[in-house]
Amino acid sequence: MLLDIRGLEAGYGGIRAVKGIDLGVEEGELVCLIGANGAGKSTTLRAVCGLLPARGGSVRYAGADTRGFAVHELPRRGLVMVPEGRGIFAQLTVEENLAMGAFTRGDRDIARDLERQYEAFPRLKERRAQTAGTLSGGEQQMLAIGRALMARPKLLLLDEPSMGLAPQLVAKIFEIVREIGRQGVTILLVEQNARLALEVSNRGYVMESGSITLAGEAKGLLANPKVREAYLGESA
Repeated sequence: MLLDIRGLEAGYGGIRAVKGIDLGVEEGELVCLIGANGAGKSTTLRAVCGLLPARGGSVRYAGADTRGFAVHELPRRGLVMVPEGRGIFAQLTVEENLAMGAFTRGDRDIARDLERQYEAFPRLKERRAQTAGTLSGGEQQMLAIGRALMARPKLLLLDEPSMGLAPQLVAKIFEIVREIGRQGVTILLVEQNARLALEVSNRGYVMESGSITLAGEAKGLLANPKVREAYLGESA
């Protein structure tokens, strides 16, 4: 298992946001973690990549306990996150942002990978010299994903990629997520748009108030009456 979470507990101050959850992602899978705002989804991702210290349990990535690595070491090992809110460098150009994604690399293929991102995201190529902070929300999300891919991730953590985007852009972003998965990148997707998340995923977990309440194949969760009522706006 590429990512193996056991009994994970995490939080802020006196708030216990994640309450002993178990979650796993096999290599090559696209797995989603869905739930309402405040359920603990983003806290889970922050604990996985070391931005928030775990209070209990374990997170193992590629067989190793992540507590044995500094935060900046994990991207070198292929664990890369696109944070909620995108986290781009607003004062840098599009191309400079993409180059920052390869800061852990020392190989000769960086320029080739940069061109691959421009092929995948033609809009970014058009704006390669533009200051990133002046891009639209959808363009910034594409930039954040492209920057993460420059690190050549083995496991890509995506935190709310559809947040704040118009519906047509949301559909485009999910097409991109699906294509990244097809290319063999393992993905753990945190998303409030439960329907779209489950439609692109192999498996899913439902999180409520810091706990995993349901887990299974994505198709099964889409058909689950509890999921349909709580997250898809349908009556049971």
